[in-house]
Amino acid sequence: MPLFANVESFKNVSPGIQWAIFIVGGLIILLAVVSIIVSIWLAIKYVTYNRRMNSAGITGSDAARKILDHNGLQDIKVSVVGSLLFGNSYSHYFKKVRLRRRTNQKASITSLAMGAEKSALAILDKEGDKDMKTRVALTPIIFFGPIAFIPLVLIGVLIDFLVLNGTGVVTMVFAGIGLLFYLVSFILSMMVLKTEVKAQKRACEILQQEGLATQEEIELMKGLFKVYNVQYVNDMILELLEFIMRILTIIARSQNSSSSNN
Repeated sequence: MPLFANVESFKNVSPGIQWAIFIVGGLIILLAVVSIIVSIWLAIKYVTYNRRMNSAGITGSDAARKILDHNGLQDIKVSVVGSLLFGNSYSHYFKKVRLRRRTNQKASITSLAMGAEKSALAILDKEGDKDMKTRVALTPIIFFGPIAFIPLVLIGVLIDFLVLNGTGVVTMVFAGIGLLFYLVSFILSMMVLKTEVKAQKRACEILQQEGLATQEEIELMKGLFKVYNVQYVNDMILELLEFIMRILTIIARSQNSSSSNN
């Protein structure tokens, strides 16, 4: 007996698609639970290390400024922000390293790690690192790709309704374009992770070379970075599953609509 057989919106959908929706939906729930656990794990490490003062006695912005200046990047600004939108980040376009205010209030291990890692991204950018150049060039797609789907579908629905009397053809085309953007954004996210890992490694090397952190502190930072990476990978897998779910939903609606018209 096919899944969703008693649900009106799925009554004409093939059993294979129903099972696929059920399995992907289950995986999404599972990964969402894992994401919550990893987020809690990360928060604990983040807060714990933010309460522990670093041996250099400097804040993240102090460390960032020192590292940037030492590498000839005086033009890169260091700003402390309260925004959750940007958070700890490096912007090629604005020539700026941003650090969260709560992270930077103390001369902590967390603050030092974030300041060094984001500065390392600026160094990779300056050096023309291949992966970093690709990341910078495709940042608009990475950012807007996941949010393009719904606006494109709405545009398709409006065109179908106002011009083509509700045929649904334009909606499907625009939905396909939106899904393509979504997929491209997911693939490019792997490039972001690659540059972040490079920057993390570079940051640890710089902190060690310049005597800004002890070996114990560097090991703690590596552990913090590792949890960040686990969360990022988990989020990427969730995005991929959501992408698959959207495709399955479109197929299911298409099958249901075709059956209704026959």
